[in-house]
Amino acid sequence: MKAKISALLACLALGFSLPAHAEGHDHHDHSSNEPQKLQLNAGKKWATDQHLRQTISDINQAMSEALPRIHKNQFSEGDYQALATTISQKVAYAVDHCKLTPKADAMLHLVIADLLGGAEIMEGKQASSRHDGAVQVMQALQAYGKYFQHAGWKLARG
Repeated sequence: MKAKISALLACLALGFSLPAHAEGHDHHDHSSNEPQKLQLNAGKKWATDQHLRQTISDINQAMSEALPRIHKNQFSEGDYQALATTISQKVAYAVDHCKLTPKADAMLHLVIADLLGGAEIMEGKQASSRHDGAVQVMQALQAYGKYFQHAGWKLARG
């Protein structure tokens, strides 16, 4: 699973298309014409499926529980590692069960890249502070709420 997530993150970050087996959903066209910036669907939020909404809700809940300790600088490296693992596992589940239209999926890939990038920073794999990874995840969740349909969505507060 880590190899699958790493391949997804690397390809999304570099704007490459993914091999079908790495993505977990080969019904989408991942051409080099994928958007590089989130945008609405003709002025409306993109449709989502139950798997995606549950995944994002779970990540949002995990961040909500972590934020008070993160803000107080009481979140250990092990805590960040566990949170990053949770995020990566949830994203892998959403990717494996994706049922979005190709255009919505292309938009979602931008959010996923930020979620996985934030998780990677929280794992300590980059020079940035682990706290910066949490910030990136929160920004990705905020973007998700702005661009995707999710009844009752409320961004985690800490």
